[in-house]
Amino acid sequence: MDPLYLFDLASRQARWASVRQATITGNIANANTPGYQAREVEPFSAVMNKTRLSMATTEPGHMGVPFAGAETSKTKESDSWEVTASGNSVNLDQEMLKAADVNRTYTLNTNIVRAFNRMILTSVRSS
Repeated sequence: MDPLYLFDLASRQARWASVRQATITGNIANANTPGYQAREVEPFSAVMNKTRLSMATTEPGHMGVPFAGAETSKTKESDSWEVTASGNSVNLDQEMLKAADVNRTYTLNTNIVRAFNRMILTSVRSS
């Protein structure tokens, strides 16, 4: 049986989400610290873009896909952080929205792994 990389991908995303959650909680914890600059973790897609994955051709009839992705470009993100008189740039509303996003990421990740695990168990039991 060939290796299944979905679990590795899910594990990477879970580690990324835990780092992002720790960064968000650090920002919230320093919300009243004068001069503290809010931090952010690069998106998971950027982390995955640094990892080179290529499609494997296991049969001569497989067709190559020269350009499977859509063109991407960097979008200019407006700096929406509010800076207070103390020089602190933490916005609690934005941090709470980010925390909710991390929660959704964990939930989606867990549901995908659970469904994939059920598919594997079903295929093994039916064999």
